[in-house]
Amino acid sequence: MTHTHTSKRFLTVGSLLRPEDLLAYKSEIEHRDDIQYPFYNDFDNYKETEDKAVADVVAKENALDFPEITDGEYSKSLWHLDFFWGFGGVRRFIADKGYVFVDFDEENPFETRKDIGIEIVEPLSGKNHPFIDHYKRLVELNDSDSAVKVCIPSPGHMFTELNFNPQSYLGVYANAEDFRQGVIKAYKEFLDEYVAAGGEIIQLDDCLWTIHAEDSSNSPFRRADGTWDDAAAAANAEAYVALNNAVIDYGHELGLKVYTHNCRGNYASRHAGDGSYNKIANFFLKNQRYDRFYLEWDDDRAGDISALDAFKDNDHVEVVLGLLSSKTADLDDEERALRSLEEATKYVPKERLYLSHQCGFASCDGGNVLTTDNQWDKIKQGQSIAFKYFGE
Repeated sequence: MTHTHTSKRFLTVGSLLRPEDLLAYKSEIEHRDDIQYPFYNDFDNYKETEDKAVADVVAKENALDFPEITDGEYSKSLWHLDFFWGFGGVRRFIADKGYVFVDFDEENPFETRKDIGIEIVEPLSGKNHPFIDHYKRLVELNDSDSAVKVCIPSPGHMFTELNFNPQSYLGVYANAEDFRQGVIKAYKEFLDEYVAAGGEIIQLDDCLWTIHAEDSSNSPFRRADGTWDDAAAAANAEAYVALNNAVIDYGHELGLKVYTHNCRGNYASRHAGDGSYNKIANFFLKNQRYDRFYLEWDDDRAGDISALDAFKDNDHVEVVLGLLSSKTADLDDEERALRSLEEATKYVPKERLYLSHQCGFASCDGGNVLTTDNQWDKIKQGQSIAFKYFGE
């Protein structure tokens, strides 16, 4: 496609497709139970290969005038676990089962890779985290005035995921509340060192908001008889938001801009969850104190854009509408994107809106089912649509 305009109103969520030489190492890591993050010492030339891949992708982002620069998340195997594996006190292992996603035929479940295990073996520590070096590398490579951001999983997501299996932490923490406080402490320690290294933006990614939505088809809050446990879902949502806000507020105290991206699962172009924003807006949109929300609206699983009404009393929040799909090789429906952007202005002023794909192109290292050329064409299309709508 012809590339006519870049746009400061088109943003990327974070991850980009990895080159083959880097994926070769990632594939080996997937089958090794005896190694711990960041794995560099376990493979000859792995660090050098990653350094070159990050340098190449940052140069590409700069060439396309990205307003925000990431390392393509090339420093990760999976969107969230690598960050937690990088905490002190964590043991990584290959689990008996992977995550369950919805396959293309929607009849049979799709199981992901199995190297997703986390065991807490000592009190969590966020000090001396490998992501600090990744941030420093990114800053050195960024040959532009564009902002640099680092993406990590939200504390609410990690606590909730691990709390589905309390045995993961009960050898160290007496109960869920002690573990919750341990998670907060570790995140604060990481943010201290991130800011000391010069960090200005942190993005807390999150996949579990919509399990609290009554129209979610695979929520743990649906009883065996099919009825909805509203009290349990609401109580968990409230605690989840409070946990995230504890870390968001601390980030703000340190002077950080704190963003979030909400995802419904993104693995090899498959998804994990549904549930609409309307059903959880009063918890996760209205009450979380983020500066910017990256939200998914690439298909009808998200429900109606009227959920943005939850921001009506918020006069500073920025909203990034994930109207385009990172999961498909085809270019997106431009007219749909333009209509949806215009509809969103009923709820959030145009000057605080942005456009993006609903997720990154490779939340996990294998990436979605499209080529690198497809990816860059879709990014250029997004820039063109954003320029057409925003004029900048």
